[in-house]
Amino acid sequence: MTEPLHAPDTTDGPDAGRPVLPPARLALDRHTWKEIAYLLSSFPLSIVGFVYAVTMLALGAGLTVTVIGLPLIAAGLRGARLLGRAERARARALLGVRIDEPSPLPVRNAGGFFAWLWNGLKDPVGWRTVLYEVIRLPWSVLTFALMLPSLLVLWPVLPFIARGLANADRAMVRALLSPSDELEARIAELESDRGVVVDTAAADLRRIERDLHDGAQARLVNLAMGLGLAKEKLLEDPDAAALMVDEAHGEVKLALQELRDLARGIHPAVLTDRGLDAALSSVAARCTVPVKVTADLPARPAEAIEGIAYFTVSELLQNISKHSRATQASVDVWRSGDRLMLQVQDDGRGGASLDKGTGMSGLAERLGAVDGLFVVDSPEGAGTTVTAELPWRDRG
Repeated sequence: MTEPLHAPDTTDGPDAGRPVLPPARLALDRHTWKEIAYLLSSFPLSIVGFVYAVTMLALGAGLTVTVIGLPLIAAGLRGARLLGRAERARARALLGVRIDEPSPLPVRNAGGFFAWLWNGLKDPVGWRTVLYEVIRLPWSVLTFALMLPSLLVLWPVLPFIARGLANADRAMVRALLSPSDELEARIAELESDRGVVVDTAAADLRRIERDLHDGAQARLVNLAMGLGLAKEKLLEDPDAAALMVDEAHGEVKLALQELRDLARGIHPAVLTDRGLDAALSSVAARCTVPVKVTADLPARPAEAIEGIAYFTVSELLQNISKHSRATQASVDVWRSGDRLMLQVQDDGRGGASLDKGTGMSGLAERLGAVDGLFVVDSPEGAGTTVTAELPWRDRG
Protein backbone atom coordinates (compact mmCIF):
# COMPACT_ATOMS: atom_id res chain seq x y z
CA MET A 1 0.00 0.00 0.00
CA THR A 2 1.33 3.45 -0.87
CA GLU A 3 2.17 5.56 2.14
CA PRO A 4 0.17 8.79 2.50
CA LEU A 5 1.95 12.00 1.67
CA HIS A 6 3.28 13.82 4.67
CA ALA A 7 2.04 17.36 5.01
CA PRO A 8 3.11 20.30 7.16
CA ASP A 9 1.30 20.53 10.43
CA THR A 10 -0.67 23.77 10.37
CA THR A 11 -1.61 23.77 14.04
CA ASP A 12 -0.64 26.65 16.26
CA GLY A 13 2.01 26.43 18.93
CA PRO A 14 5.72 25.70 19.08
CA ASP A 15 5.40 22.71 16.74
CA ALA A 16 3.58 24.66 14.04
CA GLY A 17 5.11 24.06 10.61
CA ARG A 18 6.85 20.83 11.60
CA PRO A 19 6.26 17.98 9.14
CA VAL A 20 4.15 14.99 10.11
CA LEU A 21 6.47 12.12 9.18
CA PRO A 22 5.91 8.38 9.48
CA PRO A 23 8.19 6.73 12.04
CA ALA A 24 11.51 5.45 10.74
CA ARG A 25 11.53 1.70 10.14
CA LEU A 26 13.70 -0.94 8.51
CA ALA A 27 11.97 -0.71 5.12
CA LEU A 28 13.23 2.06 2.86
CA ASP A 29 10.29 4.29 1.87
CA ARG A 30 10.20 7.41 -0.26
CA HIS A 31 10.53 9.71 2.78
CA THR A 32 13.79 8.01 3.67
CA TRP A 33 15.06 8.32 0.10
CA LYS A 34 14.22 12.04 0.13
CA GLU A 35 16.17 12.48 3.34
CA ILE A 36 19.11 10.56 1.88
CA ALA A 37 19.00 12.72 -1.25
CA TYR A 38 19.01 15.86 0.91
CA LEU A 39 21.94 14.70 3.02
CA LEU A 40 24.07 13.64 0.05
CA SER A 41 23.34 16.78 -1.98
CA SER A 42 24.16 19.02 0.97
CA PHE A 43 27.91 18.40 0.63
CA PRO A 44 28.47 19.89 -2.87
CA LEU A 45 25.95 22.67 -2.23
CA SER A 46 27.54 23.54 1.10
CA ILE A 47 30.89 23.98 -0.65
CA VAL A 48 29.32 26.54 -2.97
CA GLY A 49 27.65 28.37 -0.08
CA PHE A 50 30.79 28.30 2.09
CA VAL A 51 32.98 29.64 -0.69
CA TYR A 52 30.48 32.41 -1.41
CA ALA A 53 30.15 33.44 2.24
CA VAL A 54 33.86 33.36 3.05
CA THR A 55 34.87 35.10 -0.17
CA MET A 56 32.29 37.84 0.30
CA LEU A 57 33.28 38.46 3.91
CA ALA A 58 37.02 38.33 3.20
CA LEU A 59 36.85 40.68 0.23
CA GLY A 60 34.47 43.06 1.99
CA ALA A 61 36.55 43.16 5.18
CA GLY A 62 39.78 43.55 3.24
CA LEU A 63 38.39 46.40 1.16
CA THR A 64 36.74 48.32 4.00
CA VAL A 65 39.66 50.75 3.82
CA THR A 66 38.35 51.70 0.38
CA VAL A 67 34.94 52.94 -0.67
CA ILE A 68 33.80 49.58 -2.05
CA GLY A 69 34.25 47.37 1.03
CA LEU A 70 30.98 48.06 2.82
CA PRO A 71 28.88 48.19 -0.39
CA LEU A 72 30.39 44.82 -1.35
CA ILE A 73 29.30 43.31 1.98
CA ALA A 74 25.81 44.83 1.64
CA ALA A 75 25.44 43.42 -1.88
CA GLY A 76 26.81 40.07 -0.70
CA LEU A 77 24.25 39.87 2.09
CA ARG A 78 21.48 40.50 -0.42
CA GLY A 79 22.92 37.68 -2.50
CA ALA A 80 22.98 35.46 0.58
CA ARG A 81 19.22 35.93 0.77
CA LEU A 82 18.96 34.15 -2.60
CA LEU A 83 20.99 31.23 -1.23
CA GLY A 84 18.67 31.10 1.78
CA ARG A 85 15.62 31.05 -0.48
CA ALA A 86 17.07 28.12 -2.43
CA GLU A 87 17.83 26.23 0.79
CA ARG A 88 14.32 26.79 2.11
CA ALA A 89 12.88 25.46 -1.15
CA ARG A 90 15.14 22.39 -0.97
CA ALA A 91 14.14 21.76 2.65
CA ARG A 92 10.45 22.04 1.73
CA ALA A 93 10.80 19.59 -1.15
CA LEU A 94 12.99 16.95 0.51
CA LEU A 95 12.51 17.37 4.26
CA GLY A 96 8.91 18.59 4.34
CA VAL A 97 9.84 21.66 6.39
CA ARG A 98 7.50 24.57 5.78
CA ILE A 99 9.23 27.88 6.41
CA ASP A 100 7.72 31.24 5.52
CA GLU A 101 9.77 33.55 3.36
CA PRO A 102 11.07 36.66 5.13
CA SER A 103 9.96 40.11 4.08
CA PRO A 104 12.03 41.37 1.13
CA LEU A 105 14.34 44.31 1.47
CA PRO A 106 13.16 47.44 -0.38
CA VAL A 107 14.60 47.63 -3.89
CA ARG A 108 14.70 51.42 -3.74
CA ASN A 109 15.23 53.39 -0.56
CA ALA A 110 13.94 56.89 0.01
CA GLY A 111 17.27 57.87 1.56
CA GLY A 112 19.27 56.97 -1.54
CA PHE A 113 22.56 55.08 -1.53
CA PHE A 114 23.31 55.38 2.18
CA ALA A 115 19.87 54.09 3.16
CA TRP A 116 20.36 51.14 0.77
CA LEU A 117 23.79 50.49 2.31
CA TRP A 118 22.54 50.66 5.90
CA ASN A 119 19.53 48.41 5.24
CA GLY A 120 21.80 45.86 3.60
CA LEU A 121 24.42 45.86 6.35
CA LYS A 122 21.91 45.45 9.18
CA ASP A 123 19.83 42.77 7.42
CA PRO A 124 19.45 39.94 9.99
CA VAL A 125 18.18 37.49 7.36
CA GLY A 126 21.34 37.89 5.27
CA TRP A 127 23.65 37.51 8.26
CA ARG A 128 21.87 34.37 9.50
CA THR A 129 22.12 32.86 6.02
CA VAL A 130 25.86 33.55 5.95
CA LEU A 131 26.21 31.90 9.37
CA TYR A 132 24.20 28.93 8.11
CA GLU A 133 26.47 28.50 5.06
CA VAL A 134 29.62 28.70 7.20
CA ILE A 135 28.63 26.15 9.86
CA ARG A 136 26.90 23.81 7.42
CA LEU A 137 30.10 22.81 5.60
CA PRO A 138 31.65 20.78 8.44
CA TRP A 139 28.26 19.27 9.22
CA SER A 140 27.65 18.31 5.60
CA VAL A 141 31.11 16.70 5.44
CA LEU A 142 30.21 14.60 8.48
CA THR A 143 26.80 13.60 7.11
CA PHE A 144 28.26 12.74 3.70
CA ALA A 145 30.96 10.64 5.33
CA LEU A 146 28.32 8.75 7.33
CA MET A 147 25.69 8.35 4.61
CA LEU A 148 27.92 7.11 1.78
CA PRO A 149 29.26 3.99 3.59
CA SER A 150 25.88 3.45 5.24
CA LEU A 151 24.35 2.99 1.80
CA LEU A 152 26.76 0.07 1.26
CA VAL A 153 27.23 -1.64 4.62
CA LEU A 154 24.66 -0.23 7.08
CA TRP A 155 21.58 -0.30 4.89
CA PRO A 156 19.50 -2.32 7.44
CA VAL A 157 19.58 0.65 9.86
CA LEU A 158 19.91 3.31 7.15
CA PRO A 159 16.41 4.78 7.74
CA PHE A 160 17.22 5.47 11.40
CA ILE A 161 20.56 7.08 10.55
CA ALA A 162 19.00 9.20 7.81
CA ARG A 163 16.15 10.30 10.08
CA GLY A 164 18.49 11.34 12.88
CA LEU A 165 20.81 13.32 10.60
CA ALA A 166 17.88 14.86 8.72
CA ASN A 167 16.27 15.98 11.98
CA ALA A 168 19.47 17.82 12.85
CA ASP A 169 19.30 19.54 9.45
CA ARG A 170 15.66 20.41 10.03
CA ALA A 171 16.55 22.05 13.33
CA MET A 172 19.40 23.98 11.69
CA VAL A 173 17.18 25.22 8.86
CA ARG A 174 14.45 26.34 11.27
CA ALA A 175 16.92 28.07 13.57
CA LEU A 176 18.90 30.01 10.95
CA LEU A 177 16.72 30.31 7.85
CA SER A 178 13.35 31.06 9.44
CA PRO A 179 12.23 34.67 9.66
CA SER A 180 11.51 36.08 13.09
CA ASP A 181 7.77 35.38 13.47
CA GLU A 182 7.28 38.13 16.01
CA LEU A 183 9.22 40.67 13.96
CA GLU A 184 7.48 39.76 10.70
CA ALA A 185 4.06 39.94 12.33
CA ARG A 186 4.93 43.29 13.87
CA ILE A 187 6.09 44.65 10.51
CA ALA A 188 2.85 43.54 8.86
CA GLU A 189 0.83 45.06 11.70
CA LEU A 190 2.67 48.39 11.47
CA GLU A 191 2.21 48.49 7.70
CA SER A 192 -1.52 47.91 8.17
CA ASP A 193 -1.72 50.50 10.95
CA ARG A 194 0.10 53.05 8.80
CA GLY A 195 -2.54 52.60 6.11
CA VAL A 196 -5.32 53.05 8.67
CA VAL A 197 -3.73 56.27 10.00
CA VAL A 198 -3.35 57.68 6.47
CA ASP A 199 -6.94 56.79 5.56
CA THR A 200 -8.26 58.26 8.82
CA ALA A 201 -6.34 61.50 8.33
CA ALA A 202 -7.62 61.78 4.75
CA ALA A 203 -11.21 61.16 5.91
CA ASP A 204 -10.87 63.83 8.62
CA LEU A 205 -9.56 66.35 6.10
CA ARG A 206 -12.45 65.60 3.74
CA ARG A 207 -14.93 66.00 6.62
CA ILE A 208 -13.45 69.38 7.63
CA GLU A 209 -13.47 70.56 4.01
CA ARG A 210 -17.11 69.45 3.58
CA ASP A 211 -18.21 71.14 6.81
CA LEU A 212 -16.49 74.39 5.83
CA HIS A 213 -17.88 74.33 2.29
CA ASP A 214 -21.46 73.39 3.19
CA GLY A 215 -21.69 75.29 6.47
CA ALA A 216 -19.71 78.37 7.39
CA GLN A 217 -18.57 79.18 3.85
CA ALA A 218 -22.13 79.11 2.48
CA ARG A 219 -23.35 81.35 5.30
CA LEU A 220 -20.51 83.82 4.74
CA VAL A 221 -21.38 83.99 1.04
CA ASN A 222 -25.02 84.73 1.89
CA LEU A 223 -23.82 87.32 4.41
CA ALA A 224 -21.71 89.09 1.79
CA MET A 225 -24.61 89.13 -0.66
CA GLY A 226 -27.01 90.42 2.00
CA LEU A 227 -24.65 93.22 3.04
CA GLY A 228 -24.17 94.17 -0.62
CA LEU A 229 -27.93 94.52 -1.13
CA ALA A 230 -28.24 96.44 2.12
CA LYS A 231 -25.54 98.84 0.96
CA GLU A 232 -27.46 99.53 -2.26
CA LYS A 233 -30.72 100.19 -0.39
CA LEU A 234 -29.13 102.24 2.38
CA LEU A 235 -30.08 105.58 0.80
CA GLU A 236 -33.19 104.52 -1.14
CA ASP A 237 -34.94 102.47 1.58
CA PRO A 238 -33.26 102.74 4.99
CA ASP A 239 -35.88 100.54 6.68
CA ALA A 240 -35.32 97.66 4.22
CA ALA A 241 -31.55 98.13 4.56
CA ALA A 242 -31.82 97.94 8.35
CA LEU A 243 -33.84 94.72 8.03
CA MET A 244 -31.18 93.23 5.74
CA VAL A 245 -28.42 94.23 8.15
CA ASP A 246 -30.37 92.58 10.98
CA GLU A 247 -30.65 89.38 8.93
CA ALA A 248 -26.92 89.57 8.15
CA HIS A 249 -26.21 89.87 11.86
CA GLY A 250 -28.12 86.66 12.47
CA GLU A 251 -26.14 84.94 9.71
CA VAL A 252 -22.90 86.09 11.38
CA LYS A 253 -23.97 84.51 14.67
CA LEU A 254 -24.84 81.23 12.97
CA ALA A 255 -21.56 81.20 11.03
CA LEU A 256 -19.59 81.84 14.21
CA GLN A 257 -21.44 79.02 15.98
CA GLU A 258 -20.68 76.61 13.12
CA LEU A 259 -17.02 77.63 13.16
CA ARG A 260 -16.92 77.03 16.94
CA ASP A 261 -18.47 73.59 16.48
CA LEU A 262 -16.00 72.79 13.73
CA ALA A 263 -13.05 73.92 15.87
CA ARG A 264 -14.39 71.86 18.76
CA GLY A 265 -14.56 68.85 16.44
CA ILE A 266 -10.93 69.32 15.42
CA HIS A 267 -9.61 69.80 18.95
CA PRO A 268 -11.75 71.36 21.69
CA ALA A 269 -10.22 74.16 23.69
CA VAL A 270 -11.54 72.71 26.94
CA LEU A 271 -9.51 69.55 26.34
CA THR A 272 -6.32 71.56 25.91
CA ASP A 273 -6.98 73.86 28.85
CA ARG A 274 -8.62 71.62 31.47
CA GLY A 275 -7.98 68.01 30.46
CA LEU A 276 -9.97 64.91 29.73
CA ASP A 277 -12.36 65.05 32.71
CA ALA A 278 -13.71 68.50 31.85
CA ALA A 279 -13.79 67.80 28.13
CA LEU A 280 -15.79 64.58 28.58
CA SER A 281 -18.19 66.34 30.95
CA SER A 282 -18.70 68.98 28.27
CA VAL A 283 -19.47 66.48 25.52
CA ALA A 284 -21.67 64.48 27.90
CA ALA A 285 -23.75 67.60 28.60
CA ARG A 286 -24.62 67.81 24.90
CA CYS A 287 -25.80 64.17 24.78
CA THR A 288 -29.58 63.64 24.57
CA VAL A 289 -29.30 60.97 27.29
CA PRO A 290 -28.26 61.74 30.90
CA VAL A 291 -24.61 60.72 31.22
CA LYS A 292 -22.59 60.24 34.40
CA VAL A 293 -18.86 60.87 33.86
CA THR A 294 -16.24 59.44 36.24
CA ALA A 295 -12.55 60.12 35.55
CA ASP A 296 -9.87 58.81 37.90
CA LEU A 297 -6.55 59.86 36.38
CA PRO A 298 -3.46 60.64 38.47
CA ALA A 299 -2.09 62.83 35.68
CA ARG A 300 -2.84 63.86 32.13
CA PRO A 301 -1.68 61.50 29.35
CA ALA A 302 0.14 62.61 26.22
CA GLU A 303 -1.75 65.02 23.97
CA ALA A 304 -2.25 62.47 21.17
CA ILE A 305 -3.60 59.78 23.54
CA GLU A 306 -5.82 62.32 25.28
CA GLY A 307 -7.24 63.44 21.92
CA ILE A 308 -7.98 59.89 20.75
CA ALA A 309 -9.68 59.11 24.07
CA TYR A 310 -11.84 62.23 23.79
CA PHE A 311 -12.96 61.57 20.23
CA THR A 312 -13.63 57.91 21.02
CA VAL A 313 -15.98 58.81 23.86
CA SER A 314 -17.52 61.62 21.80
CA GLU A 315 -18.32 59.24 18.93
CA LEU A 316 -19.76 56.65 21.31
CA LEU A 317 -22.00 59.24 22.99
CA GLN A 318 -23.22 60.36 19.56
CA ASN A 319 -24.12 56.75 18.80
CA ILE A 320 -26.03 56.57 22.08
CA SER A 321 -27.95 59.74 21.18
CA LYS A 322 -28.82 58.52 17.68
CA HIS A 323 -29.29 54.77 17.95
CA SER A 324 -29.48 53.38 21.49
CA ARG A 325 -32.92 54.53 22.76
CA ALA A 326 -31.30 54.54 26.20
CA THR A 327 -32.55 56.37 29.28
CA GLN A 328 -29.14 56.76 30.94
CA ALA A 329 -25.46 56.22 30.22
CA SER A 330 -22.12 56.37 31.98
CA VAL A 331 -18.51 57.10 31.05
CA ASP A 332 -15.63 55.80 33.17
CA VAL A 333 -11.99 56.68 32.56
CA TRP A 334 -9.07 55.37 34.61
CA ARG A 335 -5.46 54.32 34.37
CA SER A 336 -4.44 50.67 34.81
CA GLY A 337 -0.68 50.16 34.73
CA ASP A 338 0.57 51.41 31.39
CA ARG A 339 -2.93 51.52 29.84
CA LEU A 340 -5.59 54.22 29.69
CA MET A 341 -8.98 52.53 30.11
CA LEU A 342 -12.30 53.82 28.78
CA GLN A 343 -15.72 52.30 29.36
CA VAL A 344 -19.00 53.66 28.00
CA GLN A 345 -22.26 51.98 29.05
CA ASP A 346 -25.92 52.56 28.29
CA ASP A 347 -29.21 50.76 29.06
CA GLY A 348 -30.53 50.94 25.50
CA ARG A 349 -31.72 48.32 23.06
CA GLY A 350 -28.25 46.83 22.41
CA GLY A 351 -27.39 44.96 19.25
CA ALA A 352 -24.38 47.13 18.37
CA SER A 353 -21.43 45.50 16.63
CA LEU A 354 -18.32 46.35 14.68
CA ASP A 355 -19.79 45.35 11.32
CA LYS A 356 -23.13 47.17 11.20
CA GLY A 357 -21.93 50.51 9.91
CA THR A 358 -22.35 52.37 13.22
CA GLY A 359 -18.90 53.93 13.06
CA MET A 360 -17.53 51.55 15.68
CA SER A 361 -15.37 49.73 13.11
CA GLY A 362 -13.64 53.04 12.37
CA LEU A 363 -13.04 53.59 16.08
CA ALA A 364 -11.59 50.08 16.40
CA GLU A 365 -9.22 50.75 13.49
CA ARG A 366 -8.17 54.10 14.93
CA LEU A 367 -7.39 52.59 18.32
CA GLY A 368 -5.63 49.62 16.72
CA ALA A 369 -3.33 52.02 14.87
CA VAL A 370 -1.86 53.11 18.23
CA ASP A 371 -1.74 49.62 19.80
CA GLY A 372 -5.10 50.07 21.46
CA LEU A 373 -8.03 47.67 21.93
CA PHE A 374 -11.75 48.12 21.31
CA VAL A 375 -14.29 45.61 22.66
CA VAL A 376 -18.08 45.78 22.21
CA ASP A 377 -20.51 43.82 24.42
CA SER A 378 -24.03 44.53 23.20
CA PRO A 379 -26.62 41.73 23.56
CA GLU A 380 -30.02 42.44 22.09
CA GLY A 381 -32.26 44.28 24.53
CA ALA A 382 -29.66 44.42 27.29
CA GLY A 383 -27.76 47.64 26.64
CA THR A 384 -24.27 48.20 25.32
CA THR A 385 -20.89 48.24 27.04
CA VAL A 386 -17.88 49.43 25.07
CA THR A 387 -14.45 49.01 26.62
CA ALA A 388 -11.42 50.65 25.03
CA GLU A 389 -7.76 50.57 25.93
CA LEU A 390 -5.04 52.97 24.88
CA PRO A 391 -1.33 52.89 25.70
CA TRP A 392 -0.48 55.35 28.44
CA ARG A 393 2.21 57.81 27.54
CA ASP A 394 3.19 60.61 29.90
CA ARG A 395 2.67 64.14 28.75
CA GLY A 396 5.87 65.55 27.28
